[in-house]
Amino acid sequence: MASDCSFAHGVSLPAHRPPLAVTTCRLRHGAARAVARHRAMAAARRVSVGAARRRIGSARYGSNGAAALRADEAEVAVPPSVPVRVAHELQLAGHRYLDVRTEGEFAGGHPAGAVNVPYMYSTGSGMAKNSHFIDQVLAIFGKDDEIIIGCQSGKRSLMAAAELCSAGFTAVTDIAGGFSTWRENGLPINVR
Repeated sequence: MASDCSFAHGVSLPAHRPPLAVTTCRLRHGAARAVARHRAMAAARRVSVGAARRRIGSARYGSNGAAALRADEAEVAVPPSVPVRVAHELQLAGHRYLDVRTEGEFAGGHPAGAVNVPYMYSTGSGMAKNSHFIDQVLAIFGKDDEIIIGCQSGKRSLMAAAELCSAGFTAVTDIAGGFSTWRENGLPINVR
């Protein structure tokens, strides 16, 4: 069964949330229109994982393809992504910023008001996932809190946002472009 915040390459609001135009009426500079337009276009592209796989082909399933394909019909939780300027407007409207970069990246500079919970840690051979990520986020945020999630370039934040949505968080938004784009746009930052 798909959760209310399940998405695939796009955006739709959970059933219990009012339309975006009502919840973001305090946004300035046309940000509410941009978010609404983004959500409307993305909602039209919503596709289940099974449907996407059928388009690609079913060679992977062999002779038992139909049964295996039905087992994979669940939708994947992919939360909405917004540009950094819209994310900043959301933050001004009361959304809280969750920075999922490493502690070292966060210490080198972060958006004003951001809270840091690393999604991954640096290891000698690359990056390793933070196995306590959901528990650490739950210690700071409620599942119904409006959260915008950012990282350095946008990849980790999208993975973290999808995981939070799958864990039952209902108001998660990914920041496309991450902190590097936030900084390039001259948005407020703090250095620890």
